[in-house]
Amino acid sequence: MDSNILTLMLGISTFLGALGLGALLWGLKTGQFDDMRRFLDSVHFDNEDDLNDAALMEKKRQEAKKRREKGYRPPD
Repeated sequence: MDSNILTLMLGISTFLGALGLGALLWGLKTGQFDDMRRFLDSVHFDNEDDLNDAALMEKKRQEAKKRREKGYRPPD
């Protein structure tokens, strides 16, 4: 093989490896892999009914959060 081609292939592969490593480090720094809740929910909710219940509970949590932000308080 020609040494120029070998040098070119080595340079390109080193660049692509460094690019991949940079992307991995960026993802770690910005928290792209920190979604533990989704991972744990997938373990806990195995069937469709459980997933629907979890989605309904999440919707209720979001509605309650919106009400709290607006200053709504339930009657005593």
